[in-house]
Amino acid sequence: MKRFLLPLLLLLFQAIPAQQKPTEAHTVIEALSHKTQMTQTSLVKNIPLKNIGPSVMSGRVVDLDVNPTDPTEFYVAYASGGLWYTHTNGISFTPIMDNSNTQNIGDIAVDWNNGTIWVGTGENNSSRSSYAGIGVLKSTDKGETWQNMGLHDSHHIGRILINPNNPNEVVVGVTGHLYSPNKERGIYKTTDGGQTWTQTLFVNDATGIIDMAFAPNNFNIQYAAAWEKDRKAWNFTGNGSASGIYKSVDGGSHWTLISTEGSGFPTGNGVGRIGLAVFDDNTVYAVHDSQFRREKKEKKKEDGLTKDDFKTMDVEVFLALDDKKLNEYLKTNGFQEKYRAQNVKQLVRSGSVKPVDLAKYLENANSLLFDTPVIGAEVYRSDNAGSSWQKMNSNYIDDLFYSYGYYFAQIRIDPNNKDHIYLAGVPLVKSEDGGDTFTSIGKENVHVDHHALWINPNRPGHLINGNDGGLNISYDDGENWVKNNSPKVGQFYAINIDHEEPYNVYGGLQDNGVWKGAHNNKEDRGWHQSGSNPWKSILGGDGMQVQIDNRNSNTVYTGYQFGNYYRLDLENGKQKYIQPKHELGESPYRFNWQTPILLSEHNQDILYLGSNKLHRSLNQGDEWETISNDLTQGGKPGNVAYGTLTTLSESRFKFGLLYTGSDDGLIQVSQNGGGSWDLISGSLPQNLWVSEVAASKHKMERVYASLNGYRLDDFTPYIYVSENYGKSWKNISSNIPASPVNALVEDPENENLLFAGTDNGLYASFNRGETWELFQNGMPNVAVHDLVIQPEAKHLLVGTHGRSIYKADISVLQQMTPEAISKDLVVFEVNAIKHSKSWGNATYTWGKPDTPGLDINFYCSAPGSCVARVLTANGTEVSSTEMEAQKGLNILSYDLAFSKKGKSNFLKRNKMKLEEAKDGKTYLPKGSYAVEISGNGQTQKIEFSIE
Repeated sequence: MKRFLLPLLLLLFQAIPAQQKPTEAHTVIEALSHKTQMTQTSLVKNIPLKNIGPSVMSGRVVDLDVNPTDPTEFYVAYASGGLWYTHTNGISFTPIMDNSNTQNIGDIAVDWNNGTIWVGTGENNSSRSSYAGIGVLKSTDKGETWQNMGLHDSHHIGRILINPNNPNEVVVGVTGHLYSPNKERGIYKTTDGGQTWTQTLFVNDATGIIDMAFAPNNFNIQYAAAWEKDRKAWNFTGNGSASGIYKSVDGGSHWTLISTEGSGFPTGNGVGRIGLAVFDDNTVYAVHDSQFRREKKEKKKEDGLTKDDFKTMDVEVFLALDDKKLNEYLKTNGFQEKYRAQNVKQLVRSGSVKPVDLAKYLENANSLLFDTPVIGAEVYRSDNAGSSWQKMNSNYIDDLFYSYGYYFAQIRIDPNNKDHIYLAGVPLVKSEDGGDTFTSIGKENVHVDHHALWINPNRPGHLINGNDGGLNISYDDGENWVKNNSPKVGQFYAINIDHEEPYNVYGGLQDNGVWKGAHNNKEDRGWHQSGSNPWKSILGGDGMQVQIDNRNSNTVYTGYQFGNYYRLDLENGKQKYIQPKHELGESPYRFNWQTPILLSEHNQDILYLGSNKLHRSLNQGDEWETISNDLTQGGKPGNVAYGTLTTLSESRFKFGLLYTGSDDGLIQVSQNGGGSWDLISGSLPQNLWVSEVAASKHKMERVYASLNGYRLDDFTPYIYVSENYGKSWKNISSNIPASPVNALVEDPENENLLFAGTDNGLYASFNRGETWELFQNGMPNVAVHDLVIQPEAKHLLVGTHGRSIYKADISVLQQMTPEAISKDLVVFEVNAIKHSKSWGNATYTWGKPDTPGLDINFYCSAPGSCVARVLTANGTEVSSTEMEAQKGLNILSYDLAFSKKGKSNFLKRNKMKLEEAKDGKTYLPKGSYAVEISGNGQTQKIEFSIE
């Protein structure tokens, strides 16, 4: 027997997939280098992507840096949308990080004397979509080029301080990893412009630095806020005993903890995120997100029944309740119609339901997040340089942080008045008495959730504010604001399309609702004149997934976080809440932040929605049936919904061939409409978020899946395909550089063509994942959250979490079959062109001329010189050019004009008058033409017509 023991143990060891670990910094840097190489070798590097907006609703601003001598010039940092520059007071912006390796920012600092910009990459707000960075970036040419100065494993940067008198002296507060412990956190200092760094403060591997500030006239006096936190997919603890305030008196070289017991500042496990602001050498403020519990107060007994009444009620007392009072409780709290006093009492008599279930019925996996009675925001001030602290607010500062102050905790002081302070939270509030009382200064055009504020030291009342909805400017201390949203920096969770002409694009934005707009809309300021933006808001909240009835696009299913979904009637402006509800006595359903929904291709009245179970409605969400047991691992104790479904798919070949994926790594299949389910993810890496499961559009037995390790700080790309309903899987991640995969879509026409979106970009494969091509011409290195193909237009829509929505014409990619790729030269067909007399002519004197164009796509198997000739039907050459073609797809853009020689050739054989346009060109008349391209020893010709 002993001789079989070792092989058996080895077999068992191999059968258990290894636990995923955080990706090491060197792997990330190598991946970025690999990706840079792919920009040169990609077969699709010349195929453009166009940003179609929206800009009217922005993304999250995390920081501002304003020129103190000219406040019309400033930089705006977006959480995942890059860095933008204005010198027009926000009338126009230019992105200046599009050529960098990331768009994810935690903090920025600018030396306005020499123009040097420092960017701490990786958002520090620790939200569920706060993407990791790659260290500290530096630009000495105002963003033309960027250099990575190190701290690669920092992931998230809290604050950067530059010595005003020595630009080479920089101090950086590193927040550290979001989902795992790490050593590269704390405070780092450089005195040589970032060439070398010294870690001057390290608290522990779970505590980083979230904020720093220095005395305005003395860089040696610095304060730093340490923050202990622990984020998991199922729980977020944003506090700990290691949180506190440190001080340095030598420019950040050495640090001393000053929020000690007896100092007046809170200590202990309930200390949460801290924000800092320094007025002078002596006065410093701190805003604290206190996670200590509030003192319990006796609740005034209400006349009616409350949820808490049922938690300790026995059966005898329950059955004696007055039916009228019980019915009032049931109706007021939204119990289903079938639950009324008499039948609920019968359920209790029978023992199938207990009185406590009437309390549990109203609870869900998100209730703890909002119901926890913590102290929340509080303001402290020291007037003796941090030696002691005084709490400034005499009452609770309610409705500022609620229970998620980890997302805010920013405080600012008017440089001219130490009693005039501002707090950033859900609203933006100010105090003129040092923090005792507050008033809100948010207005109707100012979004909630504030993260950045600049106060003009030279002009009282001049504020620049950054929030989840973009940027606002005020000149009267918040009485009135102007909104400055021209950057296209929307943070989309999900997108979809309809089949109208022109088709519309729909999408759910982080904290900014659900929007709809035509794909060919004109994104400019014309709507300021017309009063009608081409993008329309159709629902509020955090916008989530969208499904559109393909019979009537006015019927839309969408919602906001944690499964709060509606059926919208856009034509009549009506909506109906359609979230499935658990039965009395049943455990409440767990809904993911991004709850998945799906309309059946087989019948557009049939809607699927996933909680921890799969629900199906046969009548557009009016009624639901649950067609599965729990399809997850069962959840975990915590304050974030977990053990939930994240993705759904139904085969177009067979009604009821269903796939589900969960946030805890399970993929399940049912081949009989939910009658039975099989777990099919046992051989895949375990406990990862299933970001996509997609039944193939080409073969019934084929299914794709992508897994995401972001919530473990695991940036490995995981993409798989199965050819047997998930019984076995093949890894097709291939050469995708390290970055978590969020989205995967299979082309409906070419079964070999796939697209994948990661936390750092977009990829295409022509061989079903054997190899991948970087597909980012015109799109920076930004997180891609969703991918959808519009089949009639042959467009790929790319929903990014930071740069709104991109569109690419993939009609040529669809023609890149194995046969086409095997050839040395392929020229692809083009559509007919409608002739216009306005070609080359402006419609009015000061307008720009209308210039036509024809893009000819061709594929070369190797780089080299190509000659292109444009010919008439009888072979007359009307234009020609020579170009250096690259390996892969190339685009020849032809302006439909004669060359000088071509015009002469044409007139020799055609007795007709050709009129020169006002732009000096003579354009081709109506007729039939051909384009002939020669290269790689081959010649290919296609025909086109001008009608």
